[in-house]
Amino acid sequence: MSPTRRTSAEPQESSGKRQRTKIEKTALMKAVDLLARAEHSTAHLARKLAQRGYEEEEIQAALSTLTERGYLDDEEACRHQFTFLYEESRQSVRQITAKLMQKGFPSSLIADCVPDDTFERERDAAGRCLAVHFKKSAEPQKMLQHLYRRGFSTTVCRAAVAAFGED
Repeated sequence: MSPTRRTSAEPQESSGKRQRTKIEKTALMKAVDLLARAEHSTAHLARKLAQRGYEEEEIQAALSTLTERGYLDDEEACRHQFTFLYEESRQSVRQITAKLMQKGFPSSLIADCVPDDTFERERDAAGRCLAVHFKKSAEPQKMLQHLYRRGFSTTVCRAAVAAFGED
């Protein structure tokens, strides 16, 4: 080996290059990183920061800063996520509510997002769910059970199975 080449085991201090040390992020920096990837509720974001080992005082300071600057708004995030799931999915309102509650949104905020009349939307969502999982010749009882497990109401399940059998 020539004297000017170095192997990977030899230190590179003489070349002037320094090894980078990982910068420890503050709770605010980490919260911004998490919010850049996805919307979060205040409670869910606090839980994630606590799991990463940040102190409670630092977490609260970060959350209040983000709220003051308009980056963290539970009401808007809840409304946005509910609307997306309600319009784009085959999930029942009960499933959507449970999912949003798991994400840390209060049930009162979620209840404000639910429209007054959901029967037609629920029936259509249940029909889409049946179309994905069953053939027209499937037993109605199995279809009903499938929809019940997905959180659809009894009347919606019966209407969806009847409509699915007619098509």
